[in-house]
Amino acid sequence: MLRTATRSFGLATRALPKRSFTHSAIARNATASLQTFTEEELMLKDVVSKFANDVIKPKVLQMDEAEVMDKSVVQGLFDQGLMGVETEADYDGSNCSFTSAIIVIEELAKIDPSVSVMCDVQNTLVGTLVRKYGNEDIKKRFLPRLATDTVGSFCLSEAGSGSDAFALQTRAVDNGDHYVLNGSKMWITNSGEADIFLVFANVDPSKGYKGITCFVVEKEMGVEIAKKESKLGIRASSTCVLNFDDIKVPKENVLGEVGKGYKYAIEILNEGRIGIAAQMLGIAQGAYDIALPYLFQRKQFNTHIGDFQGMQHQYAQIAMEIEAARLLTYNAARMKEEGRNFIKEAAMAKLYASQIAEKAASKAIEWCGGVGFTRELGVEKFYRDAKIGAIYEGTSNIQLQTIAKLVSSQYK
Repeated sequence: MLRTATRSFGLATRALPKRSFTHSAIARNATASLQTFTEEELMLKDVVSKFANDVIKPKVLQMDEAEVMDKSVVQGLFDQGLMGVETEADYDGSNCSFTSAIIVIEELAKIDPSVSVMCDVQNTLVGTLVRKYGNEDIKKRFLPRLATDTVGSFCLSEAGSGSDAFALQTRAVDNGDHYVLNGSKMWITNSGEADIFLVFANVDPSKGYKGITCFVVEKEMGVEIAKKESKLGIRASSTCVLNFDDIKVPKENVLGEVGKGYKYAIEILNEGRIGIAAQMLGIAQGAYDIALPYLFQRKQFNTHIGDFQGMQHQYAQIAMEIEAARLLTYNAARMKEEGRNFIKEAAMAKLYASQIAEKAASKAIEWCGGVGFTRELGVEKFYRDAKIGAIYEGTSNIQLQTIAKLVSSQYK
């Protein structure tokens, strides 16, 4: 039923040119609110919500405890067309908008942020990089696989290059018709399930960051999954150390231009931050949706605890802050679709949504009392999952630095 609904949606959109906000309800009505979505986006939201509740939710606790993503969940993401949301129909994608991808990420995160981040990385980083910078040969070889059956990884971070990403040491040496790749990467999301890796390596260290180049590397070329990290949160999402030892990468697997990898990474991470904002928004809403019904089920002193004024003020405050995070997130998404500069807005959305995810999940545990501290309700998982929002795809301090730089430039 779910698959039929989504594929019907996908087929309907494929009959149309790739939608942007110049063709949307937003553009047709200049006074539309940020809560206004197209019929296709609303349908997608419903389909993903149902899939998340029916298919993912029963497996969440088991996946978290085992620290492994259930293969049927991964397959379900592909079957539902959720791993190539923006990819054109010609490459077997769903041919939807960027905002559609953000909707998918939020809806999945309301149930399991681990599944959400798998989908997020696949769409906002890996798929987008290949679509934007790959030549036709690269697109034909990899986009259909990424949309239908193959998980991808974005491989930038290293032991000595986290926030200072361009201090990376992975090296690619030109050797005629191929490059020889040596080095290692750390904290790589999706790497446990991936067969396609977008690896950033320096072809000429003498040029500094201008030697950084992006390569499409397949697991069968010799990628070693050296270590899987055991984490506080998003435990079902694989985060691994990767080793590249004398891996031969054909020159036709260079993504974009040699020496432009630094530019691609910067641009794509700005988009990715909107995806993380959506994930954090989903975490906040997911925790809130568990806690609020409990407040009107449990009584103390013959009164539902949700009816005490002190409690009312707390959940009203969190409701407002979740809504503010939602507006920041979808405003950034729409600015991106409109082709406007969205760097500041993406940083604000990612920073604020990650702060509210932590706060909402923490409050939700308190509101539920002792049972909230146990795994019975599932709200404590959202609290553990929320912490990563202040760390990956740009730490909170990096977001503040970005915002300050862009704001101050208006006044100097």
